[in-house]
Amino acid sequence: MECWFIVNTKPKKESLVERLFQQKGILSYHPKHLKCGRPAPFFPGYAFVYFDYPAQFNLIKYTRGVRSVVGHSHGPIPVCRTLIAEIKAGECDGYIQLSEECGEACVGDEIEITTGPLKGVRGIFSKKLKDRERVAILLQYVSYQGKVLIEKCKLKKVGGGGCHGPSE
Repeated sequence: MECWFIVNTKPKKESLVERLFQQKGILSYHPKHLKCGRPAPFFPGYAFVYFDYPAQFNLIKYTRGVRSVVGHSHGPIPVCRTLIAEIKAGECDGYIQLSEECGEACVGDEIEITTGPLKGVRGIFSKKLKDRERVAILLQYVSYQGKVLIEKCKLKKVGGGGCHGPSE
């Protein structure tokens, strides 16, 4: 099944892994942001990779610089392409735009989520996230994607979405 997955890279090897995947013709995505005017990983130690599981699993797993493929005992956890599209939508000139560039919220400010599955949800801004906190949220999101068992006769295809191809 071709889908997006997350790989955990060895420390500071995100760019190497991205380059090696590119050389192998494997689509990967490593979001970056500007930190003190220099490119930095948005999710340090992690990258998204689009591959065919299980056919290409060993090729991915044993690529130099890869520590592991994020998953559980049943295999790697797929990431829906809509998540990749949402992250890419936050880019400007190839970099994720953080709050400093678009008017930073202050602690106690009311905020509203403007895109993604939680669009329209409001809350109170509590703190700016550090690199490791962004990684923790990403991994929690991937680990806790809900799964529902339902009879096939209660389903109908409505088009788009899901893990049926890389995002544009």
